[in-house]
Amino acid sequence: MEFVKLCSGGDIAILFLDGGEPIMPRYTNLLEEIGHHDFTYIPLPSTPIDHAISKINQSSGVIICGGDSLGYANCIVDTPISRSVIQAYENGIPIAGFSAGALISPEVCVVSARDSGLQNYVKRKGLGLLPDTLVAVHFTEWNEVNHLKQITHDIPSTYNYGIDEQTGMYFHNETLVDMEGRGVYTMKNGSLMQMY
Repeated sequence: MEFVKLCSGGDIAILFLDGGEPIMPRYTNLLEEIGHHDFTYIPLPSTPIDHAISKINQSSGVIICGGDSLGYANCIVDTPISRSVIQAYENGIPIAGFSAGALISPEVCVVSARDSGLQNYVKRKGLGLLPDTLVAVHFTEWNEVNHLKQITHDIPSTYNYGIDEQTGMYFHNETLVDMEGRGVYTMKNGSLMQMY
């Protein structure tokens, strides 16, 4: 796994929402299988912000888990934790985002109606790790074609991706360099194209 190769051997900081402890093996089992056993768990919002920042600053990698996307945005993007994640990224520390973690990574975070439970999608500030990029997750599984079509119509961006579950995209210096898994799609002039 590319993520582990890029980690320099220290603790991987895992950010998740309170109550997510039972699903940590989803994130750690594969990493342990390939030899990485050092993790720092950072449940939010119960972890004090200063402690979370300290742990992120000491980490060799950061994982932002999935779940309530707006909750992750509130606990990470809207707090000083965002600056520590951005600083880690700028210092070459690998950042992995799963579902909600992927959604909050671009400069614009767009949470679909299916994800938020609201009538329409929610557009809000993201972390800014990927500029000029829109992301839709659980793409095939949640039938998010119309969502991606709508947001690419409403929000100007150069890049947009619909990402299936069990799919990874690897960006280096904000450029897509590799994909693996089930499927990645993009909307061009209102038409859906499969990239992978």
